[in-house]
Amino acid sequence: MAGFMLLGLFSFSGIAHAAAKKPIKVLMVGGGSSHDFDQWYKGSDVNTLQRDGFAEVVYLDNVQEILKHLASSDVLFLTNNQPISDPATREAIFSFVEGGKGLVLAHAALWYNWSDWPEYNKQLVSGGSNGHDAYGNFKVTLTKKHPVTKGLEKSFELKDELYYYKADPAGPGIEVLAEASRIDAEGSFPSVFVVNNPKARIVGIALGHDAESHEIANYQTLIRNAVKWAARK
Repeated sequence: MAGFMLLGLFSFSGIAHAAAKKPIKVLMVGGGSSHDFDQWYKGSDVNTLQRDGFAEVVYLDNVQEILKHLASSDVLFLTNNQPISDPATREAIFSFVEGGKGLVLAHAALWYNWSDWPEYNKQLVSGGSNGHDAYGNFKVTLTKKHPVTKGLEKSFELKDELYYYKADPAGPGIEVLAEASRIDAEGSFPSVFVVNNPKARIVGIALGHDAESHEIANYQTLIRNAVKWAARK
């Protein structure tokens, strides 16, 4: 009897372990101008997230297909530089967040792109960027401990576009986790942050122009952390 009980315990433990290893379902949406989305998001970032079975990623550059995949996703990862103009899709994204699902907003998704959809920047991004430095070297410095920045160097340099993100005082507000600053110059801007949403976990990541971000360990750790935290895993 003891042997059967022990066997049962091992079986249950194995099932529980397998359940814990279930990959996070991520819907990543890219596409548009000014960036090589196929190489750095569909290619590099999808590989980073799917490594070791961490996530299962559906990548789209056709925003008309978002509705087809959204309901079955744990995290929506937006980095698109093209408009989402369909009213039903816009409503579904807000409902997704209202339902407590995770949202990661990366690079181009933090821009003030959509003048006909102000609620996106105000409520989901809690602000946005209207400009950035010329592509070049700058420093990222962590400002506080948080699961999203776990395992990152306290300060590191990279080449990217330093986004001039500013929080909207009419939005829900943000908690800054890392700041970007010019080398040997004053002034900084939020580079990694979480939005104060009462129902969902929303992460903003301003980095991500090309290989100088996507192929470094700090960035790869960051997006995996962001997805894990947003999904509440």
